[in-house]
Amino acid sequence: MFFSVMAAPALPAKRSIGRISFASTLYLCPVLDLLLTEVPEALHAELRLGLQEALVNAAKHGNKLDPGKTVAVEYAPDGDLYWWTISDQGSSTAKDCCCPPESENHLPEETSECGRGLFILKQIFDTVEWCPDDRKIRLGKNLKARATVV
Repeated sequence: MFFSVMAAPALPAKRSIGRISFASTLYLCPVLDLLLTEVPEALHAELRLGLQEALVNAAKHGNKLDPGKTVAVEYAPDGDLYWWTISDQGSSTAKDCCCPPESENHLPEETSECGRGLFILKQIFDTVEWCPDDRKIRLGKNLKARATVV
């Protein structure tokens, strides 16, 4: 498996952006471990589920598991928030998607072919910004508010 990790240019103290890219695969354990290193342990299980869902969608549905295409992730803290932006190299556009509109936050019908992943992400993350035309999703989580609850 091929991984590429690089540090972003220097930013103000207490704020760093990480970047990782990898060939489309469903072997995500090392990627998930890296993406959760700065997250409170109490949130690991929940966020691991959400990040896995987003990464699987990018590799499987976006890149069609083509090992010649990559999934890229940028991740960074921003105060109490933590952000992950996941992008793929798929070719479909918004018109190809059957997911429910952004305003809906309901579980899709049992017979629906898609939309469950987006529903799961909206349950786990505080912010879900899906940009199908740009082939990316931005996920945000308030770590401080949730870490103290557990």
